[in-house]
Formats: sequence, C-alpha cells, structure tokens
Amino acid sequence: MIGCTKLFCGTATVSDALKFGRDSSKLPPHLLQFSSDQHPVVVWNITNRCNLRCKHCYISAEDRAYSDELNASEAKRFIQDLAFMKIPVLLFSGGEPLIRKDVFELGQYAREKGIRAVLSTNGTLISEEVARRIKEAGFQYVGVSIDGTKEVHDDFRCRQGAFEQALTGIKNCQSVGLKAGVRLTINRYNASDFSAILDLLVENKITRFCMYHLVYAGRGKKMAADDLTPGETRKVIELLLRRTEEFSRSGIELEILTVDNHADGAYIYQKVLREQPERAQEVYQLLLMHGGCSAGRKLANVDAKGDVHACQFWGNVSLGNVRERSFSQIWSDSHNQLLRDLRDMKGMLRGRCGRCRYVEVCGGCRIRAEVIKGDLWDEDPACYLTDDEIETDPQIVGAVV
Repeated sequence: MIGCTKLFCGTATVSDALKFGRDSSKLPPHLLQFSSDQHPVVVWNITNRCNLRCKHCYISAEDRAYSDELNASEAKRFIQDLAFMKIPVLLFSGGEPLIRKDVFELGQYAREKGIRAVLSTNGTLISEEVARRIKEAGFQYVGVSIDGTKEVHDDFRCRQGAFEQALTGIKNCQSVGLKAGVRLTINRYNASDFSAILDLLVENKITRFCMYHLVYAGRGKKMAADDLTPGETRKVIELLLRRTEEFSRSGIELEILTVDNHADGAYIYQKVLREQPERAQEVYQLLLMHGGCSAGRKLANVDAKGDVHACQFWGNVSLGNVRERSFSQIWSDSHNQLLRDLRDMKGMLRGRCGRCRYVEVCGGCRIRAEVIKGDLWDEDPACYLTDDEIETDPQIVGAVV
C-alpha cells in the first residue's frame, strides 16, 4: 500500500513513525505501513458467498452456499490467537462479509479482544439499520468497492443498480458517524472514468480512496489482457498525483492510496526528487520503512476454510490451516520456505525485478509474475518504470533509521 498523500504531500514523516517505535501495536492506523515488526494486517475472507459476481473477483465468489467454512467457535479461537499476536488490523472480507449472519458478533468479539476491525464490502447490503449494526459491533472503517461510474460499475459487478446501492451504503455509514471509503480496481474498462470517480468522492465527502492495480487471481486472471499498458498506467498515476496535490492544496480531506504495485512508490520518489528535492530523503526513508510488497511479511490472508496465505491473491498456496495449527504458529514457522523467501526476496528475483535498484522498496507482484511469466520470481509484467529508471541511479539517498 502506497500512501500518495503521505509521500507526495508530506502528511507523514519519519519522525511520526519513530515516535511510536515503529511498533504496529502502538502506531495509529495511517502509519501502520511503516511498522518494523512481523505482526501482519490480516485479511480474513469470512465467507466465499457473495450476492454479486464481479468480473475481477480474486476468489471467483458466487451467490451459493459454500461448505466447510469456519464456524463461530472456530472463528473466535482464530480471533483470540490474533489478539495474542497483537495484530494491528483484522479486515473482514469475502465474498460479501455482510451475508454471514454472525459477522456483527465476530466483529464485536474482535473489538473486545483489542483488535481494530474493518470491513471490506460491495456496499449493496448496507441499509441504515445495517450501518448502525456495523458501528455498534465496533468496526472502525468500511471500505466499499466502486469500479467506475454507474454504467461501468454495474457492468463490472454484473448487476443493474449496484452503483446506486453501493453509494447509498456509503451514505448510510456516514449518517451514523462511521468512516467509509472507496476502493477501485483500475483496468482499461474504467480508466476513462477515473477523474469522474475522484470528483464523486469530493462531492460525497468521502475521505479515503484506495486505487488497486489489477492482480491476476480468480476471475481476475481472465482479465490479465484487460490490464493497462505501462504507458496507460503512468498516465493514471500522473493524474492521481496531480489530483492528490490539488486536494491537499485546497484543504479537501481525502487520503489517496494505491495498492498492489509498489512501483508507485518508486515513481513518487523520482517525481519528488525532481520537483521537491529537499523532501527526497524523507520520502525514500519512508519507502524503506514500508519495504515494498507486504505479502508474507506485513500482510496475511486467511480464507473461509481457515487456510493461511501470504496474501489474499495467493489462494493457490496454503501455508497451513488454523484448524490444525494456530495462525501465530503458522506465521512464525521458520521452516516454511515460501515465507522465508518472501521475507528476504532480494536474491530470488530475476528479470527486470532482479536488476532493479528499487528492489528494497518494491519487489514487484509475485502473483502477476507467476501467471504471465510462469515463474514466481520473474519480473512483474505490470511494472511501468522504464529500463533507464530502474537501472540508472537517480541519487537514491538516506538509510532507514
């Protein structure tokens, strides 16, 4: 996760992170990406069932019952172990998490155990009553997926009216004092809608926006050919940074982040080096603190059946199951080769990623590399930096404290 507002507009500093010792149990939510420990944010797919059938769904969710999902008692044992580990955030996802009847009970249980619980949803089921129940359960944030303007979103979500329902869900959250933001997965079908979506956020006083790069998993694998070209991605990032700066200068409260392509961090650094050289060292130190792709390090996924994965897109490789071993045991297993490699991948990378000078702040997406290149450690095909940018020293400065 790359904090565009934090890095490009200077709303976070190295001293901010150091003030809390870079301890994930002490850092406020907006600084968690700069933690130094291995207490991961955990994305938990509490059910595979979903009322929509989105074209890019990384688990290919459908509106049907799935067998062998963790029951309430198993889920609570899992949450208790996460509390023992002192994980900073538990993200309830799906499928559509609001379909699961005990989602409020489990959210409250997480809160009682001292875990910050957040919700990732398509928003279509958030009535005024549901919004109240989400808040009462103790969820501190709701991320709602909107993938374009009305026509594009409804087509992407395979349901007429999904856009209006999602927007209404956000407004219902706001009406009860619950912070809600928007998540969008960029691709060639909605890139032309991008500026209009940013306008929509401002018009509706939405204060957080995450732009996801497409990861080729689940039904999203079929969309690999619909990903943006490197040139198209650069245009989107330039637009995003220009608007981010405009929002900041205008005093508009809107935090902008990007997810699933850490080349964004290197791109921001290069831009800062050219335009605000006095801030370049600070930006690069923050990127080093973050450390690039978080899969297997600062991010974990647990699916509906209890299988643990390096990230939510890595469903094809299980690190273990929480029914058989606790999450804390699985995550701290020093004999797991994949976890060892992900936590020290510099020598594993090949192709452009292998010779990139930004390896310590990026590392590329291993899922995209495996799908397109057939090799987990090959170059990320979605990298949009040029050979000159990754191989020519742009005065990388500073060392992380």
